[in-house]
Amino acid sequence: MKRISCVLFVLLLVCGFAFAGGSADKAAPAADTNSNTVKVGLLCIGDENDQGYTYNFIRGQKEATELLKADGINVDWVIKYNIGEDATCIDANIEAAEEGCQIIINNSFGFEPFMLEVVDDYPDIEFISCTNSASAVDGRENTHNAFADIYEGRYIAGVVAGLKMQELIDNGTITPEEAVIGYVGAYSFAEVISGFTAYFLGARSVCPSVTMLVSFVGSWSDATAESDAALALADMGCVMISQHSDNTTPATAAQSRGIFHTGYNNDMTAIAPEASLISTRIDWGIYFYEAIKAYVNGEEIPQDWCKGMADGAVVMTELNEAIAAPGTAEKIAEVEAAIADGSLEVFDTSTFTVGGETLTHAFALDTDGDFTADSAEAVFDGAFHESEFQSAPYFTVQIDGIKWLNAAY
Repeated sequence: MKRISCVLFVLLLVCGFAFAGGSADKAAPAADTNSNTVKVGLLCIGDENDQGYTYNFIRGQKEATELLKADGINVDWVIKYNIGEDATCIDANIEAAEEGCQIIINNSFGFEPFMLEVVDDYPDIEFISCTNSASAVDGRENTHNAFADIYEGRYIAGVVAGLKMQELIDNGTITPEEAVIGYVGAYSFAEVISGFTAYFLGARSVCPSVTMLVSFVGSWSDATAESDAALALADMGCVMISQHSDNTTPATAAQSRGIFHTGYNNDMTAIAPEASLISTRIDWGIYFYEAIKAYVNGEEIPQDWCKGMADGAVVMTELNEAIAAPGTAEKIAEVEAAIADGSLEVFDTSTFTVGGETLTHAFALDTDGDFTADSAEAVFDGAFHESEFQSAPYFTVQIDGIKWLNAAY
C-alpha cells in the first residue's frame, strides 16, 4: 500500500525517533543448513475464527508450507494469535525472537511501529511488516514491507456489484438513483480509500448511476461494529454492501436486510448465500513462499514486495452464480485480462472527477519516505499510478460520487 496521508508521515517520524535509541545486539539462532529447516514466526491481529483477515493469512501460511515442502524446505511455524496493535506486539516479537524464529512476520498495519522497536536488538532476524511502509525506507537490512495490488481485485468486485445493480434497474426493482452502495471501512487510511475508490469505479463502469456511502468503524476487526454499520447503511437505502473490515458480519447483515454484498479475504457465500456475490483476497502464500525460499537460499528478501493479479497474488473467490447478474462470469474474465495486459488502468483519470475537475496532480511517497513537494508525481499518462512507488497504497483522493459519513483515522 502507499499512503499520502499525514498519518504515514507522522508514523515515519515516530519510527525515526525510535531508531535513535541504541541497544545491545542479540544474534538470531543460526539456520540449520543441514536440514533446510527454517523457523518462522507469524504474529496475527486475530485468529482463524474471524473467517476473514487472519483466516486468509493462515490460508497463505498453509499454502506456502506445502509449496516449500515440495522444494525440500521445511518450515517450523510459531503462530501467535490475537495480538494487539499496542505494546503487546513488542512482547510478541521478542517472544518469537527468543523462541528461535529466523523470520518474523507481522500481519497488521498497526504492528509496524511496535515491531520496529525490537528489530535493532535482533539484527540477524528478518522482520516483515505486511500492509505497511516504514520498513521499506528505514535503512535497515533486516526489515521488509509486503503488500499486493488488491485494488485490482476491488475493481473487479465492484464490476460484479455494478452488474447486479444494473440488473435490478433494468428489471424495475430499483430506480437508477437507488443504485447506492454502502461500504463498511475500518479506517480512513489510504489502504481503505484506495480500495473503496477502485470498487466504486468498477461498479460505475457498468452501472453509470451508482453512488456510494462509506461508514468507518474505527477498527480493523470489530464484528459487532461492522454489522451495525452495514445495517445502518441498509436502512439508508443501500442495496449493495461491501467492506474493508475483517469479519463476515457485513455479509450476514446484508442478507438479513434482503440486499446484496461483496466481501474481502474469504468467500462469504456460505454464510450469506442469498446476498454475497463474490470476494477478493490477497494470496499471501505467494509472498510467504518467495520470502522464505529466498532466505533459505541465502538470497535477499525484497525490501518492499508487491505483486498483483497477473502474478496470482490477488485473486477472486468463486462467483455466486445463483444470484449474480447474467454475463457476470464473462465480464470478470474480460476485465481480468485487461488489467493483466495493462489496457485497463483502475484509476484512469478520465473515469472520475474531484470537485468536478479532472485529477491532474497527486503525490506518491518519495524514495526518502517523506511526502513533500519533491515527492514522486503519481498522476501521469492519464492515470493515478497506485502501488508503483511502494507496495502500500497512497491513493487518498476523495472523488465525486462517494460520500464519507464519518472519518476514523
